[in-house]
Amino acid sequence: MGTNGDTFCDLGWKSWGVLELTTLSTLKKEMWVPLLEKTDVLLVGGGDCQYLYGCMQQSGLMDLLPSLLERIVWVGQSAGSMIMTSFGTTYGHHTFPSETGKCFGLLPFAILPHLDHEMFPDNAMAKLEQMAAKIPMPTYLLDDQSALKVTGNGVVEVISEGTWKLISKPAPLKSRVP
Repeated sequence: MGTNGDTFCDLGWKSWGVLELTTLSTLKKEMWVPLLEKTDVLLVGGGDCQYLYGCMQQSGLMDLLPSLLERIVWVGQSAGSMIMTSFGTTYGHHTFPSETGKCFGLLPFAILPHLDHEMFPDNAMAKLEQMAAKIPMPTYLLDDQSALKVTGNGVVEVISEGTWKLISKPAPLKSRVP
């Protein structure tokens, strides 16, 4: 297999294909659902969480996601990982859960990617720490050499050769009044 220039795809996969989310809604599900059901891993790239969410909802892929995730590994990059939480971005502007809710909310934490990346000057550690302080859930700040591994039982493992930080939030106080 040759390379396509994207390290995300050039990881030595036996084979891989492209599922273009923007066109799925124009195709009959019989054309793409059987192929997806044979898939082992979904590589979901970055971009805009709100756009990604909209494409997945419009195509019907979002409805299939819970059953697919029982046996398919989801590998998200940038917005492709953020979309699994309750916090996402749109065109470079961070959007809090109360403002849109347009993420899957399958993970009980937030992800702020591209920590200290030269192409994202607003993602310096100090700025992401300030943002994380406003997010009402634990938040992982991850550089591009860091990843999260989340297993079916909810265990989170940070895999990193770079820089990362977890900004923890205390659990909400529960009323003791019956």
